Amino acid sequence: MSNEIYEVPQSQRGHLPVKLLYVTKSKYDKDWHSTNHTHHFTELLYITKGKGTFFFSNEEVPVKEHDVIVINPNIEHTEKSGADQPLEYIALGIQGLAFSSPDDPGLQVTFLNYKQDQKIYLFYLEQLMEEVENQKEDFELIIQNILEILLLKMMRKKAFNLEKTSTKKISKDVAFIKNYIKQHFREEINLDTLAEAGHINKYYLAHSFKKSVGVSPIEYLIQTRIRESKILLETTNYPISDISTITGFSSQSFFAQSFKRVTNLSPSQYRNAKNTKKNKTGKSKSKK
Repeated sequence: MSNEIYEVPQSQRGHLPVKLLYVTKSKYDKDWHSTNHTHHFTELLYITKGKGTFFFSNEEVPVKEHDVIVINPNIEHTEKSGADQPLEYIALGIQGLAFSSPDDPGLQVTFLNYKQDQKIYLFYLEQLMEEVENQKEDFELIIQNILEILLLKMMRKKAFNLEKTSTKKISKDVAFIKNYIKQHFREEINLDTLAEAGHINKYYLAHSFKKSVGVSPIEYLIQTRIRESKILLETTNYPISDISTITGFSSQSFFAQSFKRVTNLSPSQYRNAKNTKKNKTGKSKSKK
């Protein structure tokens, strides 16, 4: 019997200075409207089903099943699902690194497709989901290793660099809670719900979130619901009572009270003002 020993070169023994902030599955439904937003960290989206369009910097890029989108920090973006084949994707928030390319030093967003290698990439993504959900012994070490393997395999597939980011530091807990609110704002949520979801003390959560974001977690939740309700008021004919329910408010009166506090208008006044503006714009265009 002969044993062969393969020694890892010294240059390859280091670890990537990355940290997983969150991993989540998302699915578009008829009441989902994504709005332009940015992150202080890199976001990676793996589309598991459906078709849609990805928007950033006045560009529109069609996306489909097994496409991977890597968004560098502080890049304003959003995505829109196709009506007949709704988008489903797994999203990772990654702190510490941004993607760059020798051919494109100003790279903002990277588009890849892993249809040929879908099994291996989906395996690692599902493993990340499982470890984060179950949080068994040493899960943080395991997700760190899985993340590094995932990124290194991506670098094999396409020639790009990973460079350290010097963006505003955002804690893992705050990033997770912001993303949780984004995904679940239609549901009944309070501070206890958020603390339980993030496995952190609710008083620490309230303090660290407000220090980092500038508002309390519940105020951030209300603002998220208001942003969604504005879109529905502008783009649909849904009754205001239905919009109140769709966006997660416990009652129409609380919705109206919160909406007026944030916008200085009632929901009906906001809808009327937007409709009036649209009508005026339409008339001015027709005169030309």
